[in-house]
Amino acid sequence: MKYFINGRFLTQKTSGVQRFAREIVKALDKRLSSSGLRDEWVLLAPKGAALDLKLSSIVQRHVGHLSGHPWEQTELFASSRNGRLINLCNSGPVLHGKSLTVIHDAMIFRTPENFSPSYRLVHSTLGRVLARRGHIATVSEFSKRELAETIGAKNVSVIPNSCEHMASILPDEAVLQRLGLVAKGYVLFVGSPTPNKNILRAIEAIKLLGEKAPKFVVVGAAASAVFRADDVTPQNDRVVFTGRLSDEEIVTLYANAAALLFPSLYEGFGIPPLEAMFLGCPVLSSPIEPAREVCGDAALYFDPLDPADMARSIENLAATPDLQTEMIARGHARASEFSWDRSADALLKSVSGL
Repeated sequence: MKYFINGRFLTQKTSGVQRFAREIVKALDKRLSSSGLRDEWVLLAPKGAALDLKLSSIVQRHVGHLSGHPWEQTELFASSRNGRLINLCNSGPVLHGKSLTVIHDAMIFRTPENFSPSYRLVHSTLGRVLARRGHIATVSEFSKRELAETIGAKNVSVIPNSCEHMASILPDEAVLQRLGLVAKGYVLFVGSPTPNKNILRAIEAIKLLGEKAPKFVVVGAAASAVFRADDVTPQNDRVVFTGRLSDEEIVTLYANAAALLFPSLYEGFGIPPLEAMFLGCPVLSSPIEPAREVCGDAALYFDPLDPADMARSIENLAATPDLQTEMIARGHARASEFSWDRSADALLKSVSGL
């Protein structure tokens, strides 16, 4: 049996979706190397993509001369049509009848106003067609229900994110001095500042704390071609917008933060809380379903529509050292329930039924 992996993600900047693809391919390669399976696995990428994954069982190969969606719909399809195709980043060739496509959330259908018109048109159409032509997977039970309700996706597989790859990232401590931060003197937000992230209310919560407020460090930049960004101009000197940072800098910020603040109104999974728990950073979160699915009892929850409740949550954690210690321990235990190896096993099970 021949299996092909859509390697278009190797041409894209690494955000949560591309990180999922990279890490699960590496975990899958490890599984294949130890299993002795004789199936043929090939990762196909557009010309010019950096084939930089260190793989031993999965062959990496350039095909075609196009890029982007035209490459997927024509050259990738032609090169993979005699086998099963795995698309890990929300899109793939609609003509391929034996494909598994991971659609990471239903945000394009639930909150279309968050996206640019061109992105909305392409991806909403792709999602609906792929759900009928092939098999759909997603990253959480919540998103599984959402995709069933919005595009009628049936028999959706769940292949969760993980974050243990962060253990191999060496911290870059210089970022603290560069940003004027001291350990445990700030709360952290990681993600693109789009409307569903609820950043404006988080800034208001910091403002309500007055002189007692920690700094609020916002890491990330919205992709203008995809999202409609909020007006998130800092309203006081407690707010620090960093833009995009390296993995080494982000690991440092997690490890030294008083807490991760996760005020989102809608998500498909909740990667920052999982990363924070793994790195020993307490999590303060809105109670949306995917956050509860990821964090369980390892987060302190607040009303995301009430900045005063958010502020109380920050203040309560800061004033209670025993609670901080308890939340860190719970977070470590919760994060250990996720792994790329288990996600790779779920992927193998899903594609075996195509």
